[in-house]
Amino acid sequence: AAGVDTLVTIGTYPDSSREAVELARRFPSVYATVGIHPHSADQASEEAFAEIRELIREPRVVGLGETGLDYFYDNSPREAQRWSFLRHLEIARETGLPVVVHSRSADDDLRAILADEARGTVGVLHCFASGRAELDAALEAGWYVSFSGMITFKKYEGADLVRAVPADRILVETDSPYLAPVPHRGKTNEPAFVAFTAAKAAEMRGEDPAEFAAATARNTRAFYRLG
Repeated sequence: AAGVDTLVTIGTYPDSSREAVELARRFPSVYATVGIHPHSADQASEEAFAEIRELIREPRVVGLGETGLDYFYDNSPREAQRWSFLRHLEIARETGLPVVVHSRSADDDLRAILADEARGTVGVLHCFASGRAELDAALEAGWYVSFSGMITFKKYEGADLVRAVPADRILVETDSPYLAPVPHRGKTNEPAFVAFTAAKAAEMRGEDPAEFAAATARNTRAFYRLG
């Protein structure tokens, strides 16, 4: 009803990755990614990665992650986060699968990894909340940048960054169940609400909302190779 016809549900550890795959099996409009979130990187054992490698054989799996770096909460040791992130990139190079990347308060290491380790991969900086240097590093690596409902918040100050992403590299997302956009801020987020984020991004970029929505849908299909 909201105009959303396809979605990708994101794995954050083998358990949730299995659940994501099961949802994708059940619903033809749903695809899945599988991976280990930086919060759980201290559990990113060889056995865990063996299971991730098994899950990527599933035909409904279209990406790796969510992986990346989170130095804000530091729920896992930073070295473990970096090691896990690099393992995801290694698998991405082997398989050609795109990578969904979370980054918070880790800009220096993120830029270094994009410059030194991203060759041969395609990824997206999801729920982008870093600065221009990180955005430029992602674009230089050939990656995509995705914006969430936070761009609709009154105190959001990154409109120039939303405008800076080329038309063929920008994505929008929910980050469900978090960051519900205005007018649903504070509620549990859901895929239908991405329409509000897309409309706000189009406004910031001075573009027609319907055309922007169509462009980001094409970008998403290209990124995940959905056809």
